[in-house]
Amino acid sequence: MKNFHILSLLTAAGLLASCDQQSAPAPEEGGEAGSGAPAAAEEMTVLYDGSSLDAFVMDTEGGWKIDEEGLLTPAVEKSKYIWTAEEYGDFVLELEFKMSENCNSGVFFRTDPANPVQGGFEIQVFDSHAKEVLDKHDCGALYDAKEPAVNAAKAPGEWNQLKLTVQGPKVVVVLNGQTTLDVSLDDWDTAGMNPDGTKNKFTTALKDLPRTGKIGLQEHGHPVWYRNIKIKAL
Repeated sequence: MKNFHILSLLTAAGLLASCDQQSAPAPEEGGEAGSGAPAAAEEMTVLYDGSSLDAFVMDTEGGWKIDEEGLLTPAVEKSKYIWTAEEYGDFVLELEFKMSENCNSGVFFRTDPANPVQGGFEIQVFDSHAKEVLDKHDCGALYDAKEPAVNAAKAPGEWNQLKLTVQGPKVVVVLNGQTTLDVSLDDWDTAGMNPDGTKNKFTTALKDLPRTGKIGLQEHGHPVWYRNIKIKAL
C-alpha cells in the first residue's frame, strides 16, 4: 500500500509538469524566450533630431547646416542635395518640412546620388498652397509622374507633416493627414510616358528603376527647413 501511494504521487507530479509545459507560451520567432519581443522592432530609427548630421552625406561640403533652432536647412545657395549614408528599399519615412514663399524642394528616395534626375524618385515639396488645379509638379506629387490627389500643402512658414511608405512597387504619400499619392510603380511600364498618356522626363520606365537607393533632400534655390526625420525599414 505504501508503494502504491508513492507511485500515485509521482504520477500526479508528472501530470502537473506536463500541463505546465503545454500552457507555457512559446517564444515568438526572432525574440528571446519569455521576452515576448517581436522579430522586428516597431520603433523608428531617428535620422535627424536637431543634434547631428551623422546619418547624412552632402553633395557640397558644408552645403547643409543645423540652424540656431535645430532645423536642417541649406547653408548656401546651390548646395544641391543631402543624402542618407545608408540605402533603403522598402520603408516608412516620416518628417516635417517648412517652406518659404515660392519654395521648390523635394524628398528623393531609391535614388542614385550620382544621377538624381534620372536615377530615382522624388516627392515634390513645393509652395502650391491654395492652388486649385494641381499638376505633376505640385506638393505631394510623384514628380513628373503623378499629380497629388488633393492639395494638402500648408502656407509658407507653416509646418507640414509627411509620411512616405514605399514597399515593392507601392508608393503612398500622406501629407498633413491626407493621402496625396497611392500608386504602383509597375503601372509606369514605358520610358518617357505616364499611364495617363502624358510624357515624363524619365528615360527608363519607372517600373525598371532600382528598388533600393539613397533618401535625399533637395536645395533648389529657395529656403526650406526639415526636422524630426525618422525611418523604419520594412
